[in-house]
Amino acid sequence: MDLLSKTGCAVGLVLAGLSGAQAQTTSINLGLSGWTGFAPLTLAKEAGIFEKNGLDVTLSKIPQASRHLAIASGDIQCAATTVETWVAWNANGVAATQIFQMDKSYGADGIAVRGDVETFADLKGKTIAASTPGTSPYFLLAWMLNENGMSLDDVSVVNMEPGPAAQAFVAGQNDAAMSYEPYLSTVRDAPDSGKILATTLDYPAVMDTVGCTPAFLEENPEAAKALAESYFEALEMIESDQARAYEIMGADVNQTGEQFAASASHLRWQDREANKTFFAGEWREFSDAAADLLLDIGVIREKPEIDGLADPSFIQ
Repeated sequence: MDLLSKTGCAVGLVLAGLSGAQAQTTSINLGLSGWTGFAPLTLAKEAGIFEKNGLDVTLSKIPQASRHLAIASGDIQCAATTVETWVAWNANGVAATQIFQMDKSYGADGIAVRGDVETFADLKGKTIAASTPGTSPYFLLAWMLNENGMSLDDVSVVNMEPGPAAQAFVAGQNDAAMSYEPYLSTVRDAPDSGKILATTLDYPAVMDTVGCTPAFLEENPEAAKALAESYFEALEMIESDQARAYEIMGADVNQTGEQFAASASHLRWQDREANKTFFAGEWREFSDAAADLLLDIGVIREKPEIDGLADPSFIQ
C-alpha cells in the first residue's frame, strides 16, 4: 500500500473513531438556578467532566416556579431542585424521578427580618417577600411558621424571587424576606438593614436533588449514571483543587472565589456515601412530611405515592 493510501486509511480510522465517540454522547438540557448548592454542576461542565463522561450538558437557568413547565414541555429533560418540589410537581401532573442528592442547607436558606422582630410571633400581620407557591422559599416559610404554631394566613406574602427579595429588603422594602445563598449574604453584609431570624440550621428543611423525566431515564440509563458520576467527580475536584473550583463556580454567579467560599460554608454537598444514607431513610421521611404540609397549604390537592419519586440505583 502506498503512503497516500496509508494516510487515507489512517484518516478514515480517526474519523470513524470520532464518529463513534460522537454517537455515544448524550445531550441533556438541565434546568437549575444560581443557588450555591447547584454549583458543582457548573464545575462539571466548565471543567470538562461532563464531556469526559460522554455527556453534552446544557445548564439552563430557569426560575424554580417555572422549571416544571420546562420539563412538561420537553425543553429540559432533567432539573435540580428541592426535594419537596418533586412532590409538588408529580402531584400536579409533571412526572419526574430523583436520581441523586446534591446538597443540604446548613444555614444557606433563611428569613431576614427587621430589628424589632424577636420571634416568629412578632411576624403576625407583617409583609414577607417570598417566591411563589411551589417553590423552596415559600415552602420553607410555611414550614417555619408551622413549627411555631402559625400559618401563612398569619402573614402577608409578597411574591419575589430570592435575589430581588434580599435586595429589596436591604433597600428598606417589606418587613421580612425569604432568601438563600448567595443572595442571603446581601443581608448578612448589611446588618443595619435587619437581621436573620432563622435559617436551615434551626429548621433543616432544604435539601436538593437532581431528577429527570421517566422517559429520559428509560431511554438513557447510562447517561443518567454518568450524570450522577460527574457530580461526584466534581466534588472530588472541589476537594483536591478547592481554590480553582471555587473560582469557576463563583464566576457563574458573579462572585470571587473567596465570596463563593463564604456562601458555600452554609451548606454541605453530599457525596456518594451520603447519598446512599439519605435515600435509605431520611429522604422518605422528609418527603412524606413535606407532602402533608404541601397539602395543607394548598400547593397540592392530593398526596402522591412517595416511594415512586426517586430511583437511587443510578448512584450505585
